[in-house]
Amino acid sequence: MYSPEPARARISIIGAGPGGLTCARILQQRGIAVTVYDRDPGPDARNQGGTLDLHADNGQIALREAGLLDEFFQLARPEGQEMRQMDPTGQITSHKVPEAGELFKPEIDRGQLRGLLLDSLEPGTVHWGRALDTISGPADGPRQLLFDDGTTIETDLVIGADGAFSRVRPAVSPAVPQHSGVSFLEAWFSDVENRHPDIAKLVGPGSAHAADGKRGLFAQRNSGNHIRVYIIQRVPVDWISTSGLTIDDTDDIRALLLGEYAHWSPHMRQMITDNDGPYVDRPIFALPVPHTWEHNPTVSLLGDAAHLMPPLGVGVNLAMLDACELALALADSATVDDAIRTYEKTMLPRSTATAKVLEHGAEHLLSADVTDSGSDNVAQPQGPGSQ
Repeated sequence: MYSPEPARARISIIGAGPGGLTCARILQQRGIAVTVYDRDPGPDARNQGGTLDLHADNGQIALREAGLLDEFFQLARPEGQEMRQMDPTGQITSHKVPEAGELFKPEIDRGQLRGLLLDSLEPGTVHWGRALDTISGPADGPRQLLFDDGTTIETDLVIGADGAFSRVRPAVSPAVPQHSGVSFLEAWFSDVENRHPDIAKLVGPGSAHAADGKRGLFAQRNSGNHIRVYIIQRVPVDWISTSGLTIDDTDDIRALLLGEYAHWSPHMRQMITDNDGPYVDRPIFALPVPHTWEHNPTVSLLGDAAHLMPPLGVGVNLAMLDACELALALADSATVDDAIRTYEKTMLPRSTATAKVLEHGAEHLLSADVTDSGSDNVAQPQGPGSQ
């Protein structure tokens, strides 16, 4: 089998989320050409989600290798590391306040992180409006990428960074995500200091979580005077439609929620009733544990495409660490095949070990005993291209 030298290979990354963009940045920093394809028509086509924390032992490592750590700290919010645990009355039961100068996991809006990564790439790196349909061609390459606009691209390496419902994953694995039994509804609050001062005071500068064992709320401060609240329930994936509603039926959904949270204090129920605009449905999915695959010399995965887990603070961080390690393996290996072997030798055991710890962990978000759930757990609910 012939496998090209990475510097001469045609490398295609599918998905322009933090994982895919981090991989592209580090490859370009090391003189390796790469093209990123994303299904969105442009970088501003949709809201990128809320805030997330980048950890010093994974996400920040990737940004350091990308030469972007200083720029990250200029955008990040260290105060966002504050975490409040409350009961359904709004009483604080646990309060973690970061020490002065603490930078282990500062917060950054997902859109700001994506913008930082996009701006660091060579012009024309990302091809927008290119939704992958299928991958064909022999396992030892070259591969053909068929896009939904009917065009095809020939490539030597396909990197699947296209999130939970990856279109690349079927080339190496038959696994599909399964609903965890837990779903979020996302609610947005804007200009909170003026329009929602009670909620702003309740949440503080970081995140706040409350649960009663069956249902929960998780709120997180975003930049620009915004707060996002995630209403967490143990429900079927189709609970809205089976209730005879659509996601646009805001008032009727709110009435259902108020019934579910009737015993919570009015102070806490403001996070259900006072949101600006409609809710966003965010069911939580996960891949089977363990999720591994036979080595393929022309295709590999990173982030949620490789190891979708319950949202407990690891998703984006692991995606960026994956991206970093894969890019470095490509820079340091004689062939693409060698690089994939090197990368997967570390990534697959690490993701398996983490997934085993977090298996069924979505239930953790309903526990009244959570003391530090971490903000990455709700920053980017799973979706195509999320990592």
